[in-house]
Amino acid sequence: MTDIEIAQKVNPKNIKDVAKKLDIKEMHLEYYGNEKAKLPLNLINEEHIDTSNLILVTAITPTPAGEGKTTTSIGLSDGLNHIGKKSVVVLREPSLGPVFGMKGGAAGGGWSQVIPMVDINLHFTGDFHAIAAANNLLAALIDNNIQSKSRNLGIDPRTVIWKRCMDMNDRALRNIISALGGKSGGIPRETGFNITAASEIMAILCLCDSLENLQEMCGNIYIGDTFEGKAVYAKDLSAAGAMAVLLKDAIKPNMVQTLEGNPALIHGGPFANIAQGTNSIIATKMGLSLGEYVVTEAGFAADLGAEKFLNIKCRKAGLSPKAVVIVATIRALKYHGGKPLKTLTEEDLEALRKGMPNLERHIESIQSFGLPIVVSVNTFSSDTEAEKQLIYDHCKKLGVPVALSYGWADGGKGCVELAEKVVAAAQTGKTAFKPTYGLEDTPLVKIEKICKTIYGADAVELTAKAKKQLKRFETLGYGKLPICMAKTQKSLSDNDKLLGRPENFNIHIREFEIATGAGFIIPIAGNMLRMPGLPLVPSSENIQMDKEGTISGLF
Repeated sequence: MTDIEIAQKVNPKNIKDVAKKLDIKEMHLEYYGNEKAKLPLNLINEEHIDTSNLILVTAITPTPAGEGKTTTSIGLSDGLNHIGKKSVVVLREPSLGPVFGMKGGAAGGGWSQVIPMVDINLHFTGDFHAIAAANNLLAALIDNNIQSKSRNLGIDPRTVIWKRCMDMNDRALRNIISALGGKSGGIPRETGFNITAASEIMAILCLCDSLENLQEMCGNIYIGDTFEGKAVYAKDLSAAGAMAVLLKDAIKPNMVQTLEGNPALIHGGPFANIAQGTNSIIATKMGLSLGEYVVTEAGFAADLGAEKFLNIKCRKAGLSPKAVVIVATIRALKYHGGKPLKTLTEEDLEALRKGMPNLERHIESIQSFGLPIVVSVNTFSSDTEAEKQLIYDHCKKLGVPVALSYGWADGGKGCVELAEKVVAAAQTGKTAFKPTYGLEDTPLVKIEKICKTIYGADAVELTAKAKKQLKRFETLGYGKLPICMAKTQKSLSDNDKLLGRPENFNIHIREFEIATGAGFIIPIAGNMLRMPGLPLVPSSENIQMDKEGTISGLF
């Protein structure tokens, strides 16, 4: 059966019954039908947070074979509930772009899914639409001010970096000319669109901790310069209040359930290769306030999502995971070992051995933070006993516990071994992580520490354009901000052709962006895009709906 067919076989509980597992009273639920609800921010309990266990799920470098990080996160949370722990899984919201583009749905898989999966993958509770509205309001205010004669701030249209956004892959909108149509159409200028998940508003929503903080962060967005070279911010346009009002409901976490009826919070969805790639601080704190264990994931591999989760999100929120799960699959490791995609279901111990260094690099990266690790092998029916034993033996040699995960086939029951090893790791007593860099370090030193410690690079090279931009940001007083690296997710390097564990490479910073509202500097390595395009055969072509409204093809 497909994932959507499995999800449609389960009769979901009323969300109020799911909420009871976390002792949430019905009066606190803001219903979106019978299976979804938003939770108020006053349920966050800082004292309880300190007694809960935050578990981060990350992975090896992604491959076309898939790794199953979300499936593992959901299965692990169900597994923890199976062994008597009060666990909640906290995830990001899917973006419509990947849903209709390359990836398809993003609600887990098999018997480790969150439901209602169709709603979650589509409009859900409207959070992405609210983020796009706030983003585009600011864009409209910028152009309105440039057009104005009486209230003009003197914004130089050539310096405006703020773009509009939409939650769809559409390469035709990456670079456009706006305001055509004569005098009444505004002042024409070069601009473009980002996908909503790459909007700074998304990053802000996921890093704020209150409505007041949300409004303040929106006001701090840098949009461009005046003709005299003075920086202009959203607050100069009196935009922050209206933007925050558009986000007043989106700031509240969404509660749904796993196929086993256990609680799940889904909130926010920044990409990890160009943003911080984690769900919101508010949702994570909400989970920690309500449960004993919170299982959360960070986008892509440990070099991107986990690094940003720790150095950006956890630093701002004052949180620290008790343990980190690194997800790997035998198929993906064989791919990193040079085995062709079409032959990955064949046993190949040599290719598996050659692919293991990729896992080793990510283990070393997490060890640099001083955190306990458990390796989770997301298993498939094609995996052989000899291949499984090879991974067990290799991880034992590295001194890292490993568990086979059968969440796709068996749900929580298939993740009991993983759950038990995670609990043991969380009880080792290591309570605080060690950041990769200090905020007092210069931006270049921070970048070098990330590239050398996490990626294994030899050095960092900046173009003349990047050097000029960085100097400008430091002059504006932003040198102490954390770093949000933008690079390919397909390799530890900035070259997506270098699989496995690359060696003897440099990271090349093409240019910089800055997110003064969210609070980080963005070095861009390689050709990173904030507006993806559709593939030759989009996932949307497989999606159908019958006369009863039953949907198929939304994997």
